[in-house]
Amino acid sequence: MTPHDPSAGTFRTVLVANRGEIACRVVGTLRRLGVRAVAVFSDADADARHVREADVAVRLANGTGAGDQLRAYLDVDAVVAAAVATGAEAVHPGYGFLSENPALARACERAGIAFVGPGPAAMEAMADKLAAKGIVAARGVPVVPGAGAPGMSDDDLVAAADDVGYPLLVKPSAGGGGKGMVVVREADDLPGALASARRVAASSFGDDTLLLERLVEAPRHVEVQVLADAHGNVVHLGERECSLQRRHQKVVEEAPSPLLTPARRAEMGAAACEVARSVGYVGAGTVEFLVPDAAPDEFFFIEMNTRLQVEHPVTEMVTGLDLVELQLRVAAGEPLGIAQDDVVLRGHAVEARLYAEAPERGFLPATGRVLRYDDGGVPAGPDASPLRLDSGIGTGTVVGGQFDPLLAKAVAWGETREEAVDRLDALLARTVVLGVETNAAFLRGLLAAPDVRAGRLDTGLIDRLVAGAEASGAESGAVVPPAAGWVELVAAALFVAEHGVVARPDGGTGGNRMVGSAAGDDPWRAGDGWRLNGPAAARRVVLVDAAGAAHEVRVTGTARDAVVQVPAPHDDGWEPTASEHPVREVRAGLAADPAGADAWWLTVDGVRERVRLALDEPTAADEPATVWLWHDGRTVALAAPDRSAQAARVRAERRRARGDAPGATDPEVRAAMPGTVVTAVADGDPVTAGSVLVTVEAMKMEHPLLAPHDGVASVRVRPGDLVRRDQVVAVVHPHDSGAAQPAAPVPQPDTQGAS
Repeated sequence: MTPHDPSAGTFRTVLVANRGEIACRVVGTLRRLGVRAVAVFSDADADARHVREADVAVRLANGTGAGDQLRAYLDVDAVVAAAVATGAEAVHPGYGFLSENPALARACERAGIAFVGPGPAAMEAMADKLAAKGIVAARGVPVVPGAGAPGMSDDDLVAAADDVGYPLLVKPSAGGGGKGMVVVREADDLPGALASARRVAASSFGDDTLLLERLVEAPRHVEVQVLADAHGNVVHLGERECSLQRRHQKVVEEAPSPLLTPARRAEMGAAACEVARSVGYVGAGTVEFLVPDAAPDEFFFIEMNTRLQVEHPVTEMVTGLDLVELQLRVAAGEPLGIAQDDVVLRGHAVEARLYAEAPERGFLPATGRVLRYDDGGVPAGPDASPLRLDSGIGTGTVVGGQFDPLLAKAVAWGETREEAVDRLDALLARTVVLGVETNAAFLRGLLAAPDVRAGRLDTGLIDRLVAGAEASGAESGAVVPPAAGWVELVAAALFVAEHGVVARPDGGTGGNRMVGSAAGDDPWRAGDGWRLNGPAAARRVVLVDAAGAAHEVRVTGTARDAVVQVPAPHDDGWEPTASEHPVREVRAGLAADPAGADAWWLTVDGVRERVRLALDEPTAADEPATVWLWHDGRTVALAAPDRSAQAARVRAERRRARGDAPGATDPEVRAAMPGTVVTAVADGDPVTAGSVLVTVEAMKMEHPLLAPHDGVASVRVRPGDLVRRDQVVAVVHPHDSGAAQPAAPVPQPDTQGAS
C-alpha cells in the first residue's frame, strides 16, 4: 500500500486543522501510522465525528452565530496555539479553510511546527491566478487567453473584455473551488457579473482582484496529481477526469480519464511536473487543465491547487498509494522514495460526492439532523477496496448551513470503467441517510445517463441534462428523483398509523404526538380504527411529498396486518379499468427488524422487503412531522400533517388561488435555504416583477430572491442577517393595496442652463 514501512513513523503528534469528512480521513491515516491525532472544533462541532475519532480535541473559541462557527476554523493564531498546547509537531490542513493560506504556514514555521503542505512562496505564487499563468507560460505550459491585473477596476475589465472575446469567464484571482466564478455571454451582463464576483471574492478570500478568461466551450476538466519532496524529486500519479460539475463544483470524478491515451497522459503529466518545479513545490498538489471538446489534442493550464484534493481517493485506488502518508513523510523531510516509473495505474476508480442538497428544488443546500446513517459496513480510507466510503457524519449529526454541504464520498474500483460505475451505483443505493435531503438519487441517475456511461463528458453535461428534463417536464432519474411511488406511500402510511396519531376516525386529532407501542393493547387508545359493535373504520393518513402534492392513504387494521388503499401513480404500468377508481387496494404489514435500527420489514401482497424509516418531529407548532423512508435504493421525505395543519394548508392554497387577476401570486417572499443576507433593497422601494429583492449566500453560492409582482417592498432583513429556510424576508404589496407608497419626486429648478 505504501512505499515506506509504516512502522518507521514520521511525527509523533499531528494536529488536523479541519473538520468533517477530510478531518476523519486524515485521522484514519494517523491512527494507522501510530501517530497521535489532535482535532480542533467549534461549538457547533463539539460532538462531531472527527472529534470523537481523534485522540485529543481542542475547542476553538467562537461566538454564537453561524459566521462565528466558520471563523473559528479560520483563526490561524488559535490553530497554532492548539498545536503548541498539545505538543503537535505538524499541522495537516486538509482542504478548504486554511489549507491554502500562507499565513498558517508562516505561523507554523515561527512556532517550530511543520506545515503539511508547500512553502508560503509556492502557495502565494499559485494562489494568484494572474501570476501563476505568467509563471507557467514562461515554462512553455499552454494557458487560456485572458486579461486582468491587480488594481484593475470594473471599467478596466469591461474595456479589456472585447479583446478577450465573448463568451468569457469572470474569476477571482485568489481562492478556488468555483467560488465567485461567473459565465458571461453578452457585454450587457458583464457589469453585474463583476459586481457579484467581487463581492464573493472579497468576503471569501479577502481579495477582490478579478480576471477574465476566454470561455472554452464544452471543455473537459482533467487534473494531474503531483508529488514533490524537498530533495528535488517530482512525480505525477496520473490524471483524474473531473468534468461532471455543477456551478463549477465537481460532482463525480474518476481515474484515469477515459479520454487520454498513454502518450497524452505522459505529455500532460510532464507539463504538471514542470508547473510544480516552476515554484519549487514541495508536497502533494494538483495541476488543473482544460481540454477543448473541439480540439481534444490541446490542453490549457487553468490553476494549481496547493493542497490535497477532495477527489484524491480515486488516485489512491488506482495507484495503491496513501497520499496523506506521503504528505506526512515529505513534510518530515523524507524523500519520496518513488520514481516516475514506479507509478503504475491499475483498473479504474470513480467517486461521487454525497451532498446535503435538494435536486428537486434547484439543488439548494439542505439542512437538518441526521436521524439515521448507515454505511452498510463499507470501510473508509486508502486500504478500502473495491468499495470505499469516506464520511464525516453519523446518526445525530446536525447539518447546518455555515459549512460546505459535502457529507461523504462514495468510491468504487473495478478492473474496467463499467465495473467501477456499476459498483458505485450499488454503493450509493445501499447508503442510508435519513433526516437530511441528499443528492444520492440524482447521482445514481447521473451515472445511468448514456453520455456518462459512454464517457462522453464535459463540464456542461449536467446543466444540459437538467435543462433538458425541465423543458420536457420529464421526471428523469438523471436530473430529479421521481416522486414517491405507491409502495413508499404504503410503508409511510403504515409507519404513521403505528407510531403517530394523525387523524383519528372519530374526527379527533392527536396532532403529531407520538404514541407508544403499549397503546396498541388498549382498544380505546390504539388508534387502529376499532369501534364498539362495528367493523373497524379506515384511518385517513395524508402524506405530502417534496413537490407539495398531497396523497391520501386509508389504512384499515393494524400496522402489522392492514388493508391499505393508496393512490396509484402509474409507476409500474398499472392502469385502472373504467370501473375502478385510481386507487390501489393491497394487503400490507410493517414489522420492526430487530437486526437494525430504524429497519423494518414491509410486506405487500405477500412480498417482503426491507425498508428504513424514521420520523422527524416538528420544532414548531405549525409544522408537520416528516416521515423519512429508504426503499429500494432511494430516499423520500413525506410530511405527515395533522388535521389542523391540513386545514391551514388548504386555506393557504385558497389564498394563493384568490385574486382579481389571473395568476395572482403570494406577496410573501421566503428564503429557499438557510444562509446570510448579502444584499437587500431598501424598505419601501418600488419593485417590478422578477427584480432581485434579497440575495442570500449559502455554501459558496449566491441565491437571488425575486419580486413575485410589481409593487412596494416591505423588507424584513438587512445585509449580514442570518435567515432560516422558508423565513419571510420581504412582502411585496401591490400598488393599489393601500400600503405606503414612495413619495413622488419634488420638481427642482433648472440650475444647469439646459435648454
